[in-house]
Amino acid sequence: MKLKALVLLAAAGFCGAAGAAPTPADFAQRVPLETSGNGPWYRVQLPIEVLFAARHGDLRDVRIFNAEGEALPYSLRTSAASESRVRSEVQARIFPLRGQSGSAAADSVKVVRSTTGTILEITPNVPAQDTQPALRGWLLETGSGDLPLDRLQLDWTAATDGFQRLRIEASDDLEHWRSLGEGQLARLDFNGQRIEQNDIALPGETARYLRLWWASPEQAAQLNGATLSGSRNSSGPIPMLWSVPLAAKADANGEFSWSLPLALPVERVRIPLQQANTLAPVVVSGRHDGNVQWTPLARGVLYRLPGESGEITQEELELPGGAVSQLRLQPDTRGGGLGGSTANLSIGVRATEVVFLARGGEPYQLAVGSPSATDGSLPLSTLVPGFEPKRLSTLGEAHLKGNLQTPVVEAPGVQPKADGRWKRYGLWAVLLAGVGLLGVMALSLLRSSRPQN
Repeated sequence: MKLKALVLLAAAGFCGAAGAAPTPADFAQRVPLETSGNGPWYRVQLPIEVLFAARHGDLRDVRIFNAEGEALPYSLRTSAASESRVRSEVQARIFPLRGQSGSAAADSVKVVRSTTGTILEITPNVPAQDTQPALRGWLLETGSGDLPLDRLQLDWTAATDGFQRLRIEASDDLEHWRSLGEGQLARLDFNGQRIEQNDIALPGETARYLRLWWASPEQAAQLNGATLSGSRNSSGPIPMLWSVPLAAKADANGEFSWSLPLALPVERVRIPLQQANTLAPVVVSGRHDGNVQWTPLARGVLYRLPGESGEITQEELELPGGAVSQLRLQPDTRGGGLGGSTANLSIGVRATEVVFLARGGEPYQLAVGSPSATDGSLPLSTLVPGFEPKRLSTLGEAHLKGNLQTPVVEAPGVQPKADGRWKRYGLWAVLLAGVGLLGVMALSLLRSSRPQN
């Protein structure tokens, strides 16, 4: 029982050593940060140099420290395509709809479709001799009909002021109609003051045609114009980080290969072509950790050719985004190669930023490059309680102040601060001594437990 207790104590000591908090001295390179904006949360975008200095492609060995050397809580966030709402307006073409006074009959509408567009022919119904055709409503053509309409603005006049109630219907073919509800216009003047209501809210549906029917045809307004508006979701490009051109190794078969500092999730490659009038079908392959087998990642055609308005080029290829540490380019010899004896390649990876919670003294510093580091990041929703994507723009920003640097050894005669590395070495020495002591004690217990002859 004594031996078991001692073994458990030693195991607990080892677990404590493995879980020791990281210190700046554990990382190969560091760079100070300068902050701006509102804290205490800050976001810093990592340049490609930080990715190349890391020892792990997933950036588990990136940390933020304060002036006291304490590791700060942080979250890693990979950039995605930006989403935004873009508003558009359409000036509708308007056509009056007439019918017999007191009747629901309307003008007959004939649709003629041609290769150049749609032509509307609206023929008024022939009224009886004792009746007068009355304006009952308006037909609006919205254009292509692919904009989700949420607002209708009318430029209108009427014989008298007051309220104008109307029913709104939508169609894509002028044959099948669906109701979009009702709307109301208003224009009131009194004592030199005016109240106007010219806008009508729509439910955000797409429609090529709108039909406006007045509840009281005898009060139907005269339209001078109609403006429709709506919003579309628009996705921006994914932010990418590009490396400097990397020199290739060429072999006797005309193939080129590149070795990366570590395995990275490469999403795009760029191969500048040196000569004009170059066209090269190529295959890009990759592999990880020096595996013998190459995996094809992309096929495409690189070119640099004359065009009507100048030179046109295609020098980029899209990759699946898996982690690779080596890349190979195989040009199809039927295209004449790349037009040079060698090739340069730039890799594009998705931009990553660190969001951290600042505490303690400044300056804060970013550290990277630790082979033994484990993932210490928190989910963004944990780091920033109640987080929503729109809050990102309100967080403070941090920027690298200079380039990554290897820590400088203190000059002789200067009393350095306590170094976490020596503390860790001391802890391991104590633990190893404890293990040795446990071995001696275990051997003593075994000897004492043997039966005496």
